[in-house]
Amino acid sequence: MHSTFTAKSVARGAILEGREIEGTLTPTNNFILVKVAKAVEQTTGGILLTGSAKIKKTEGLVISTGPGRTHSESGILLPIPVTPGESVVYGKYDGTEIDYDGEKHALIRDDDILVKWKGEQLTQESAEVVRDNVLVRVTDNKEEETTSGLVIASTAKKGSKPSTGEVIKVGPGMMASNGEIIKVDIQEGDMVKFRDFAGNEVMIGDEEFAVVRMGDVLAKF
Repeated sequence: MHSTFTAKSVARGAILEGREIEGTLTPTNNFILVKVAKAVEQTTGGILLTGSAKIKKTEGLVISTGPGRTHSESGILLPIPVTPGESVVYGKYDGTEIDYDGEKHALIRDDDILVKWKGEQLTQESAEVVRDNVLVRVTDNKEEETTSGLVIASTAKKGSKPSTGEVIKVGPGMMASNGEIIKVDIQEGDMVKFRDFAGNEVMIGDEEFAVVRMGDVLAKF
């Protein structure tokens, strides 16, 4: 069953890419219709940004969702992990942008979701991750020492990204072909080492986090 968030942007007779359509735009399969947040037009220091200098947002409000995708072997429906009215952050290069009722929207897949939250603002407390993703507060310290004395050094390669940090949030797990949830073998508070460049960067406030799939977590300590 499709879910729909009651909003002016999805009223009957909406305009899609300059053409009036009958009814509402309804995503299919595992696609999600997101009303994209406005671009940032001013820096924290008060500098006004114009044209291409505006910071593009890859976040927004979930307007409606498809029913989910069907597992190729078992035929079990894998439900969408968000509901209309929640907000999401998705990957920088994910989704297809469309003009819907005069405003920018995006059609993204459920796998594109990095973080979801309820309420007006994304905070560390309101942030949630989906499926088998974990939210990691990354550290770019040159070396990290564990309680047992093990020292993990970051790579000195130019252009490297932090790949070590503290787990802040853990997703519910991945659904198996039989419909059961396979829980993540990581807990909040664990320190983890994940594959270089595997994490997707998410800024929450002024702090940098990474969303990492469990399959890219190499070790915990």
